[in-house]
Amino acid sequence: MNFNNRDLNLYLVTDRSWIDDRTLVDDVEKALSNGVTFLQLREKELHKDAFLQSAIDLGKLAQKYKVPYVINDDVEIAVASNADGVHIGQSDMAITHAREQIGSDKILGVSVKTVEEAKQAEVLGADYLGVGAVFSTTTKLDAADVSYETLSDICSAVDIPVVAIGGINETNIEQLKDSGIYGVAVISAILAKKDIVVATQDLSSKCVALF
Repeated sequence: MNFNNRDLNLYLVTDRSWIDDRTLVDDVEKALSNGVTFLQLREKELHKDAFLQSAIDLGKLAQKYKVPYVINDDVEIAVASNADGVHIGQSDMAITHAREQIGSDKILGVSVKTVEEAKQAEVLGADYLGVGAVFSTTTKLDAADVSYETLSDICSAVDIPVVAIGGINETNIEQLKDSGIYGVAVISAILAKKDIVVATQDLSSKCVALF
C-alpha cells in the first residue's frame, strides 16, 4: 500500500488497558473520525483467534476512514487480516524476513533508537521508522529515552519518514517541533482521556501546526 508521509501526522497505537467499560472499536472510531491519520493494533494478551477478529474489525474501520493500518509485531495476523502492513521492533524478527512475509506492496514500520539502527532499517526495506521513547512512558517499561538530538539526527540520516513515540501528550508535544519528524504516535494521550473526541481534535490541530 502506498501511503503519504503526512499520514503519519497523528498515529494511534491501541492499548485495551485504557478503555475501561468502553469498547476498543468505539474508541478507535471516535479517534479516526476526529483526526487520527494512522492506526496500529497492538495486542499483547489476546488469544490468536480473538486477536485476528480484533484485527479484522479495526481493519474495517481503517478502510472506512481511509487510514493506513498496521499490526504490531505479528506478521501472521497482519497477513491473515489483510492489514496494510506490520510494525516490528528490533527484537521481533529480521526486517528482511518481515518484508518477505508481508510482500512488497505492504507497509513495513520499524522501531529504532539510534542512527545506526535507522540507517540499517532503511536499507533493509522499512517504509517508515518509529523512534522513542522520546519522553518517559509507562506503556513500555523497558523503553530507553531517546534525546531530541538523537531524534533529529535520525531524521536527518534517512530518507524515509520518522514518527516519534513514547510519553507524548498535549503538554509536551511542542518540544518535538523542528526535529524533522512527520508526526507522533500516541496511546494514552487519546485512549486514556474521558473525552476521546476532544483529546483527538486537540492533538490533531497541534500536529498539523507543528509537523
